Amino acid sequence: MNHKKRQHFKKLLLTELKRHAQHINDEQAKALEIASDEVNESSDLALRDVIQEMALKLSDRESQIVADIDQALMRMEEGSYGMCVRCGHEIDERRLEAVPTARYDAACQTEMEAAKGQRAGPSL
Repeated sequence: MNHKKRQHFKKLLLTELKRHAQHINDEQAKALEIASDEVNESSDLALRDVIQEMALKLSDRESQIVADIDQALMRMEEGSYGMCVRCGHEIDERRLEAVPTARYDAACQTEMEAAKGQRAGPSL
């Protein structure tokens, strides 16, 4: 991958990092606001707990996305960005445009998802 393309993907990653970091801050603020509200009825307490848990889970999801972006930026610094961490082949640029944090090329991703699906067992 040439320098110009690497810079393009770095810009994409940094934009996504900023956006998701702001989401984390917003979600944590909402969870704290809900927690500090005074609610007297037990049904309201249960609803508050559910809403607070959902807000924290969203924050966990956002935190994982931020971690993925950070790892992609580290791979970029190491010079391994855009290479599949499983097989070492180059990841197609169209895939990186769609998923800038991609660690696997499409073939390895498909194989891993298929293997994961086989281990899941039968569904009802």
